[in-house]
Amino acid sequence: MTKSGLIEEVAKRTPHISKKDTEVVVNTIFDSMIDSLKVGDRIEIRGFGSFQVKMREAREGRNPKTGEPVHISAKRTPFFKVGKELKEMVDRSRGDRSSSTTSDSEGTASA
Repeated sequence: MTKSGLIEEVAKRTPHISKKDTEVVVNTIFDSMIDSLKVGDRIEIRGFGSFQVKMREAREGRNPKTGEPVHISAKRTPFFKVGKELKEMVDRSRGDRSSSTTSDSEGTASA
């Protein structure tokens, strides 16, 4: 799903709010999340997951084309950890799409 797809879905579920206002709401949520991560705050959305900023240390890498060593500077990077409820919902829906995968894993578990 893309950001525009998300806006479309929210607009469909809230017919009393214009699509333009829906876009403003979605953008405001994302902007608030970005601002929180910029200052180092952790974001937790119960049942969905959490976002936080992790520090990646400086290291030596290699240019894949030449094999030459390259210095990679330390940086802060956003990290998402999926929540237990979301993980379970996604895993449950997997069985709905592919019955052969489910039967294979069930056969393995009983052996």
